[in-house]
Amino acid sequence: MDKSDLLKELRIDKEHRTDRSVRWPWIALLLTVVLISITAGVWFFFVESAKAFDVEAAAAIAPNTSRADTSVLQATGYVTARRQATVSAQITGTLTEVLIEEGDHVKRGQVLARLDDRQYKATLGVAIDQAKAAHALVDQYRAQLEQNNRDAARNATLAKQGLVPRQTAEQAQTLVSSTRAQLSSQQKQALAADANAIAAQVNFDYCVVRAPFDGVITTKDAQIGEIVSPFSAGGGFTRTGIGTIVDMDSLELDVDVNEAYIGRVTPNMPAETTPDAYPDWKIPSHVIAIVPTADRGKGTVKVRIGIDAKDPRILPDMGARVSFFEAASKTVNMIVPKGVLVPVSAVVKRDGKDTVFAIDGDRARAEPVTQGQIYNDMRLIDGMAAGTLVIKQPPVEMADGAKIKVKSGK
Repeated sequence: MDKSDLLKELRIDKEHRTDRSVRWPWIALLLTVVLISITAGVWFFFVESAKAFDVEAAAAIAPNTSRADTSVLQATGYVTARRQATVSAQITGTLTEVLIEEGDHVKRGQVLARLDDRQYKATLGVAIDQAKAAHALVDQYRAQLEQNNRDAARNATLAKQGLVPRQTAEQAQTLVSSTRAQLSSQQKQALAADANAIAAQVNFDYCVVRAPFDGVITTKDAQIGEIVSPFSAGGGFTRTGIGTIVDMDSLELDVDVNEAYIGRVTPNMPAETTPDAYPDWKIPSHVIAIVPTADRGKGTVKVRIGIDAKDPRILPDMGARVSFFEAASKTVNMIVPKGVLVPVSAVVKRDGKDTVFAIDGDRARAEPVTQGQIYNDMRLIDGMAAGTLVIKQPPVEMADGAKIKVKSGK
């Protein structure tokens, strides 16, 4: 092969070169589309996956095992104390001692705090001395009256015998009347001085703050050195309370019953309370009273529920569910429904299946369930354990593994 043939072999065909130049724009376009897709995927993962749904939680509860067939109504509410007080001083003063902490059990009359009593102690001393001086004057006027009475009697006898002028006897009698009036006036002043001493003693006693009844301290609102007063003053720098005491024996429940069902509730009606914190704990209860007023905004009527079995686990402001029952009946060989109760709104459709979203940390876990009977606003389901926290109203766009944020508060 000569050199001309070799050069022909190395020559680039014009048509082949043209085909490669045409492919490069298409390759660049394809790379751009791939890059955009990757960017969109990363954005969706880091932005959309970080989006958290605000949800409300409810506990799946076991069906009533003692009166499941007689429940006529269920309602939710909160534990309240019928007897509680924010303890404060009845005078304005500076705290020198605070003898309480949250959780302390106190007895009626127990000392909770002390105020600086130096001023009131001095005032009490002055009032007592003034009362003593007033009583001393009473004794003086009483002695003077006795002497004047004797002088008047003596002068009256002498006047009858003509030994002294009649005017002298009359003047002696006038002195008796005058002294008697002075004695009466001084006795009233002594009573006023005694009253002042009593008031000073009361104010002095107010320097010691005592428990008004047996109970538990739930809040401590003041510290040593702060000024307390029964009135709000000082631009918010004066404390109006030292602490809050709650009589745990007075705990009961306030529940809101839909006004459409209030006709089913009667006083002394048997009931059963299930605290949200203890979904497997059933507490015997009863209806104390139906408050004779309705809430126009919520369309509910408040019902007071008495707790028959007191327990230290029951705390003020705890949430609870109350089941109302008809008259007690025999429950021998009762068939207990299988499954747990969840809010009706918690059961939704996902991919054609009945699904409940359980709360797993900060994620929603979709669990397929089998639906059962409805009990007012609760539905019986199978496929979930009692006590599981579920989402009350899952949004339509919520999927398995979605990030959630449980709303706090009542």
